[in-house]
Amino acid sequence: MPEFFEDRVATYTARINERLDAALPAAAIRPARLHEAMRYAVLNGGKRVRPLLVYAAGECLGVDPDLLDVPAVAIELIHAFSLVHDDLPAMDNDDLRRGKPTVHKQYDEATAILAADALQPLAFSILAKLDGTSAAVPIKLVQLITEACGSTGMTGGQSIDLDSEGRSLTVADLEHMYSLKTGALIHAAILSPTLLCHDLSDANNDALDAFGRDIGIVFQIKDDILDIEGETQVIGKPTGSDQALNKATYPALFGIEASRARCDELLSQALGNLDQIGTAAAPLRWLARYIVERSQ
Repeated sequence: MPEFFEDRVATYTARINERLDAALPAAAIRPARLHEAMRYAVLNGGKRVRPLLVYAAGECLGVDPDLLDVPAVAIELIHAFSLVHDDLPAMDNDDLRRGKPTVHKQYDEATAILAADALQPLAFSILAKLDGTSAAVPIKLVQLITEACGSTGMTGGQSIDLDSEGRSLTVADLEHMYSLKTGALIHAAILSPTLLCHDLSDANNDALDAFGRDIGIVFQIKDDILDIEGETQVIGKPTGSDQALNKATYPALFGIEASRARCDELLSQALGNLDQIGTAAAPLRWLARYIVERSQ
């Protein structure tokens, strides 16, 4: 195995893409158009940060990658479902995602809604079929991820985001929205391997929990910065879309410099939480820095 996690990213990315391809219904299976749209939504690129967090956290805890595949696939399917809905005309009304037409543009709005609706139950079906563990583990994984994507998680955060357009929020309110809209699923990705680990100490569990909460907020602030400073051909979606929708974002409310400073502060805090785990946390340290330093 390569010494540094950075050297394993391409292997893990290829691995999750293979697992996703196998998990999705073939495009030739009826209803063919729906299955084609589902595959387009999931397999049209992406950084696969959430699955990488699953594998990185799993490495920290010594969990078998064959067990990690299941939450990694399920969480990426949930993420894809959320992106399809976020891009719809009733939400952010985006035409481009990952450098390609959004699902409702490539197909049509009804097909996009149905494709996203089908990705979510597929994710939970995959979780329910996890074997190689005790019967309680799939139930705990389902509970973790349903809470992350429900009304007190990702979906609730999107609702707050829509309600906040054109409004001024406090730092606390904005970061609460981020912790739900983006952070909850990232947090679940980091915690899912803890449910597959047989001898996890309370201290290490608490460290990963705190790390996950911090890095989820960092991810969204960095996205906000890229929406202003990034290039469309690099980030894969039009820049300036947040400003066009008058969204409540960190740069819009507090400025770019304050946004960068908060990213650095939260990154330092997140990395500090990993001190409890020691050198075994190197994969997560690399990914945390990647999230802050990325250009897309």
